[in-house]
Amino acid sequence: MKDKRDRIITPLSLDEETIPSQTLRPKCLDEYVGQEEVKKNLFIAIQAAKQRKEPVEHILLYGPPGLGKTTLAYIVAEEMQKEIFTTSGPALERAGDLVGILSNLKEGTILFIDEIHRLNRVVEEFLYPAMEDFKLDFVIEKGPYARTIQLKLQRFTLIGATTRAGLLSAPLRERFGLFYHLDFYSVDELIEIIKRAASILSLNITPDAAREIATRSRGTPRIAVRLLKRVRDYVQVKGASQIVRELVDEALWLQGVDALGLDPLDRKYLEVIIDYYNGGAVGIEAIAATLGEEIDTLVDMVEPFLLKEGFLQRTHIGRKVTSKTYNHLKQSKRYMQKEIQN
Repeated sequence: MKDKRDRIITPLSLDEETIPSQTLRPKCLDEYVGQEEVKKNLFIAIQAAKQRKEPVEHILLYGPPGLGKTTLAYIVAEEMQKEIFTTSGPALERAGDLVGILSNLKEGTILFIDEIHRLNRVVEEFLYPAMEDFKLDFVIEKGPYARTIQLKLQRFTLIGATTRAGLLSAPLRERFGLFYHLDFYSVDELIEIIKRAASILSLNITPDAAREIATRSRGTPRIAVRLLKRVRDYVQVKGASQIVRELVDEALWLQGVDALGLDPLDRKYLEVIIDYYNGGAVGIEAIAATLGEEIDTLVDMVEPFLLKEGFLQRTHIGRKVTSKTYNHLKQSKRYMQKEIQN
């Protein structure tokens, strides 16, 4: 089975990308491109908290992966001039893990929990009083010797990030004071991000080349930066001094990323619906079984972009492809056949 992290266009953060990407992250709201409404509201919340000399309220950031939720958490910490401690829902396996973290937080510290929807329920329940009253109540000993101990905490800010806000329990969701949804980026916004990254990486890129990368980046900054790095590698090996549109096209087709940002798994997903199920409607379980992929991989990592771009329809009787899908797949096949012949 193909690991969803093997896809170059996956919006997940790849291990080998993490360290170099840190230098490309914007450090403040002024440098952050896109999500204008979120930026405006965050600016007001941060300024108000600083004027009151209080920690900013707990923040929930939700939306598809790769859109800048982690970056925004670091920006909040930078704007508030406070430390940030990062972890993830799956990493907090026991209540003791959370207690140890919370008890060591200083006044105003930012606690960032990625994939917060995957928190263990027992761990989650410890968060309720911590978020609301900044205290922890836990029981020690057992039986007739059991007693409750209350631990007071410093006032901190929890920033939770999730790709599936609907999986958050109501009690946890209601304890966040600020809710912000991050949406896909426009091509123009991605161009700005690509130009900024190219400048930091000391790359000479033409406007047409930047637009070509942006068009294939699935509305996601993380993918845009990753594609830029793969193009950089290709151009370097070719011995070119400038990234131009033709080299971008060659480099990304070599990676299997077509003119609209679809990769082999996307195209295979659509082709399965066409070839095996006459274009739909078909259930996600059948598609997953035919592809040999996990349902969560398809629902979280493949379908959002296909739905957004109009390649796929999700109806009450199953998934259907659109006329746009047929046209695009024909064009992609013609291009690949031409490249093979060349």
